[in-house]
Amino acid sequence: MAALLLSCGLATPAQAAPGVQRTVECQGDWLPATPTSPDIMNGQLEFLDLPAVTVGKDVNWHLDPYKNRSWQMVFQSLRWMGRLVADYEATGKEAYLSRAIEIAKDWVQDNPPGGSATSKYAWAEHPVALRAPALVCLSRHVSAAWLTESLAVHAHKLADPRHYEKGHNHGLDQDIGLLRIGCRYGNKAWRDLALKRMVGSMELDIDSQGALREQAPRYAVYVYDRLRVAIDTIGDCKLKVPAALATRWDGLPRHISAATQPNGYMAPIGDGPADVQPAGFDHADETVQVFKAGYVFGRTTWGDPQSAYYSIRFGPGLKFHGHEDHLGVTYYAQGRSILTEAGFHSYENTPYRRWTLTPEAHNVPVIVGRKLRGHTPTALTRRSIGKDRQSFTLTDRAYGVSRTRAVLVNHRQDVMAVLDTAKSDLRNLWHLDTSLKVVSSGKGQVVVSDGAWRATLVQLTLPSCTPIKGQRIVRGQTQPYQGWISPGYMRKVPDAVVISPSARSLLTIVVPGTDKPAVTCSGRTVIVHAPAGPVTFKISGSDLT
Repeated sequence: MAALLLSCGLATPAQAAPGVQRTVECQGDWLPATPTSPDIMNGQLEFLDLPAVTVGKDVNWHLDPYKNRSWQMVFQSLRWMGRLVADYEATGKEAYLSRAIEIAKDWVQDNPPGGSATSKYAWAEHPVALRAPALVCLSRHVSAAWLTESLAVHAHKLADPRHYEKGHNHGLDQDIGLLRIGCRYGNKAWRDLALKRMVGSMELDIDSQGALREQAPRYAVYVYDRLRVAIDTIGDCKLKVPAALATRWDGLPRHISAATQPNGYMAPIGDGPADVQPAGFDHADETVQVFKAGYVFGRTTWGDPQSAYYSIRFGPGLKFHGHEDHLGVTYYAQGRSILTEAGFHSYENTPYRRWTLTPEAHNVPVIVGRKLRGHTPTALTRRSIGKDRQSFTLTDRAYGVSRTRAVLVNHRQDVMAVLDTAKSDLRNLWHLDTSLKVVSSGKGQVVVSDGAWRATLVQLTLPSCTPIKGQRIVRGQTQPYQGWISPGYMRKVPDAVVISPSARSLLTIVVPGTDKPAVTCSGRTVIVHAPAGPVTFKISGSDLT
């Protein structure tokens, strides 16, 4: 939870002020850019792009102005206090250091572990992990029993296996915190434990293909940034970086770049906002990549905003930052996002947040009248990868009966075809990008526009291969939630979703660039007359070829 926005807006390390020692513990990528030191001195704390909160000289550590766990986590982490110490090193302003000491000492005095008045979030595992380096930074300029004793308590908490988040980004932050304390005070046991755990944890969190197993590719960016901090910390401790750790770190860019759409934004999969723009990550040569962690990412070419792009979800059942999005697809073509996801809003336990985790917030087939069996894995049973056409078949029993989805993507003449079949009636959902307006709906076709540009979603029932009528366009519904998109953290806007009628077998075809696609069938052969020419494919059982 809540690591999502911590790596945004990192401050740039500065040169030390004359007469002040610049320390490795007080500089680097762990420092937040907001609030600034002048803000903190004025008692103004701004976290997560939420309005600033005023705190007094004697800080109230029970503050929770937005009823937001992420805000509390950042507040209790004291990394904003560390900003003061870093800027003291850069400017020599004694007032910054004095205020940092006041803040840290006040926190230590007011939040003893297990204290009756201790903030309920003060000793949660992630704030402890992130606060430890901030206190280590302060210890480079302050020699006081209250600080060294508190750091010892932090180390024991971080070393306790009962609180360790193995195979998760929180575990990495815990290891960084413990390593910093161990190196600062020459405690070999803490140092060695942190390094050993870090290697084992990252081998669980990042697979041999470089894919993050937390089921939200956006977190791969966070883990990549934090691994850079970890590797710097290992170097600061005069230790050798384990080869296995470096290998896992080196593999992440392949996953990050694959999950990034041609417009530069990451596909909003799992707990990943739609407004994340990774930059500077190397990519593989392949335009289609299948990750055993549960992702297919494909594109026409690299480096062209007009490239077609798609994602498909399968793999292990839901965990960590994942959603119930198996069999889900996104589609981008001709410079536009067409099919997207409801996305990530926040970690707050609200009805809306809970809805964003459900299949109904994703582009998936839902079995009518049956209850979802959460955490069900999905198998990728077939793949065919050509230069201009790819097709995949996936299946699971997430509703207690077999449901199968075949996806075919054709390039040059841009077409996506999706065949959903099940042993029971199903319906599917198609969340449209917020840039698109529904122009018309009827006779089995939904036409959308972005200015003069058009795209059409065609739905046919099988085996008759006839248009299926009765699509519903839902927008901004609240009981139950449907027809919403979260374009960023703590934001949601009404948006159109197409809900199909129910059928045992349903073929959906997305044709970018036209509002009048002609679709004809001859036996099991389908011909789509796209703007750039005809696209022909075959239906073979539950597969598309």
